[in-house]
Amino acid sequence: MNKALLVFHSVHGNTEKVAKALTKGLENNGVTVDCREVDAVEFDKLSGYDLLIIGGPTHNMGISKPIDAFLERLKSVEIEEMGAFAFDTKTKNWLAGSAGAKIDGKLKNLGLTILRSHASAIVKGVKGPLEEGTELEFKRIGAELAKEVKN
Repeated sequence: MNKALLVFHSVHGNTEKVAKALTKGLENNGVTVDCREVDAVEFDKLSGYDLLIIGGPTHNMGISKPIDAFLERLKSVEIEEMGAFAFDTKTKNWLAGSAGAKIDGKLKNLGLTILRSHASAIVKGVKGPLEEGTELEFKRIGAELAKEVKN
């Protein structure tokens, strides 16, 4: 089927830009993508996907509340056969932490297969913009994920 659901939470628009770049990379390589904000996900339709991608901003060295609530709700849905990938946006500071790493861990605990270790998009300052070349990099990651989904 080669179908992916990309779920994101964006505060200043940077995470949404990364989500859209991933979507382009996947779609350009034959994967159908439903790219949705976290509050627009239809949980009763999750079983129709081969790949689940989740991304959000790093808040207080961890996962944003909307993404964390989404992950909690996933515990009640059967999704074990799905591949997964996580990403985050964060500042370039070693103290920033990584929402992506924590999302990865929660997805593993849910029984999903992590197709690629999480990736972080660096934001200049709190509101952005993204570092130059970030969208191109995530489009490339989307293309790599498409190859994994097709195998």
